[in-house]
Amino acid sequence: MSSMPTPIRDALHAGQVIPAHPLALDHNRKLDERRQRALTRYYLAAGAGGIAVGVHTTQFAIRNPAIGLLRPVLESAAEVMAQEGSSDCIRIAGAIGPTSQATAEAELATDLGYHAVLLSLAALQDADDDALIDHCRAVADVAPIIGFYLQPSVGGRLLNYSFWRRFCEIENVVAIKIAPFNRYQTIDVLRALAASGRASDIALYTGNDDNIVLDLLTQHVFDGVQLNFAGGLLGHWAVWTQKAVELLRHCQKLRAEGSALPQEILTHAIEVTDSNAAFFDAANGFSGCIAGIHEVLRRQGLLEGTWCLEEDETLSPGQAEEIDRIYAAYPQLNDDEFVAAHRDEWLK
Repeated sequence: MSSMPTPIRDALHAGQVIPAHPLALDHNRKLDERRQRALTRYYLAAGAGGIAVGVHTTQFAIRNPAIGLLRPVLESAAEVMAQEGSSDCIRIAGAIGPTSQATAEAELATDLGYHAVLLSLAALQDADDDALIDHCRAVADVAPIIGFYLQPSVGGRLLNYSFWRRFCEIENVVAIKIAPFNRYQTIDVLRALAASGRASDIALYTGNDDNIVLDLLTQHVFDGVQLNFAGGLLGHWAVWTQKAVELLRHCQKLRAEGSALPQEILTHAIEVTDSNAAFFDAANGFSGCIAGIHEVLRRQGLLEGTWCLEEDETLSPGQAEEIDRIYAAYPQLNDDEFVAAHRDEWLK
């Protein structure tokens, strides 16, 4: 069993911006290695404290044997982090599928120097809690794991309070990404962690793209146990990342002060959610979520196009116009100037 180094665990609990790393493809839908590495350099330069690779935003199809990109994209990000001297950056790799696949992916991640795996349970739709816990324990025997409550509308499954209560007892669980886009289900996880007695051991990260800012600001209290979201592990933060880092630090400062929240931050919360609706294509059931992220990066010159591995994964009708609207409505949210100033250096 590998364990997370203490400095990395401390950084995880301190709270970080952790972008979910996209996949850079050329017009032939082949890996664009130069732009893939440029994206990693962008996140590091923007101040991200971690990077998640091989996750939904990276496209699960990278695991298709005919495509064979899981190892290359994991290696690429790890190499850039090493080259840039980012030894303190939290390296997270996605792990999916049945137990044999998930443990193999966890072993690969460990071999490549990743600190933890973000464990998706989407492939175990019909498994009961006992089977789910056995699966999670098997992966945790290989590497530190980050639990993942993925919203059912994009392939996740319902995970009840009882599951999360038992999950929190697994020794090598280091964090949970909560992303059901549902207040009731979010509270299930929070209550379970509070009841487990491991609130100081397991870091909470928001993946609730519809509620990012309020998740970061809110102090949750269950039976006297106080819980806070340390940071975010988000596909949304794969774009405009420098401003996301500023946002997280501001939210942490406001929460630490403990005084009444200014109206401006509540307004900002709605602006971020409105932006996410355009990027993630909420109007069309999130069908254009990956292409939407690519479109923003394309406009910034970091990606050449919005191509995905699956040809039917494209921008939805009207989605580009929605992104136009967001750019016009909330210019203070983008980091275009920062990207323009450094893009050529990252693309070297």
